Amino acid sequence: MSIEAPAIQIPGTTSHTIPARGGRTREGTLRYLKAGRGAPLVLLHTVRTQAEHFRHLIPLVADRYTVYALDLPGMGYSEIVPDASYEEPAMRAGVERLLTELDLKDVTLVGESMGATLALTAAADLPERVRRVVAVNAYDFRGGIARSSLLARAVVGGVLAPGIGPVIAGVEPKPALRAILRGGLGDKAALREDYVDELLHVGARPGYPVVARGVYRNLPSLIAARSRYTEVKAPIHLVYGEHDWSRPSDREANRALLPDAEFTQVAGAGHFIALERPDVLARVLGASSGAAPTS
Repeated sequence: MSIEAPAIQIPGTTSHTIPARGGRTREGTLRYLKAGRGAPLVLLHTVRTQAEHFRHLIPLVADRYTVYALDLPGMGYSEIVPDASYEEPAMRAGVERLLTELDLKDVTLVGESMGATLALTAAADLPERVRRVVAVNAYDFRGGIARSSLLARAVVGGVLAPGIGPVIAGVEPKPALRAILRGGLGDKAALREDYVDELLHVGARPGYPVVARGVYRNLPSLIAARSRYTEVKAPIHLVYGEHDWSRPSDREANRALLPDAEFTQVAGAGHFIALERPDVLARVLGASSGAAPTS
């Protein structure tokens, strides 16, 4: 599978693929970005984004880690496989393919939103490979992106609607996408126009509306996967934005579920901390000096 070059170039990164594999259920080619040197650090992006979501974090940590930023199955420039599943177990299988096929060990898994839940469940499956999990604004609560704004609620509801849903999923006006993403930011200026353009470019790939609809339809499977968090043997660090879509009660529920986990709440930040406060995540990862701001 050839990989189209994205509009955003992250200095020091190279693009690679994990080949497709057959079997009863075909698993498509996965694309990932690689940078840096040191112990492996795997980055898992949010709903409706891609590896370039970590464009600002990668340069901050590449002198300490070998970074692998994955395009989750069907997203970014990973292959779109007809009739593929986008339930949590299928998405998790893509993460585990990266770890096992590259034979990564002593891995730090960092995920944001959907990626945070997948980081925790993959760590539960592969304790011999994962040394630490940093789960940022885990997407494991009801409502999710619909809490961003009335517009987000209308768009997601339309995508999921019977009959007209596939049509709505294929129409993604730039102002609407921009508004929905800004609803996940404390600092609205952190959303760059070139990033919105890149997401729209990917969203125009043949078959991508089916992927988008499949992901939204299967978000409840992320909520169900929360039951696996207690199986994780590696140390866990929970990171939340003060203005994340999760409610304080959602965050406290995870603190109670994982009483040994470290906890950081980032003052003023929203759902997309990798976009607006990559410096905090770098400090959590020990890649720069200073303490992460908490509240």
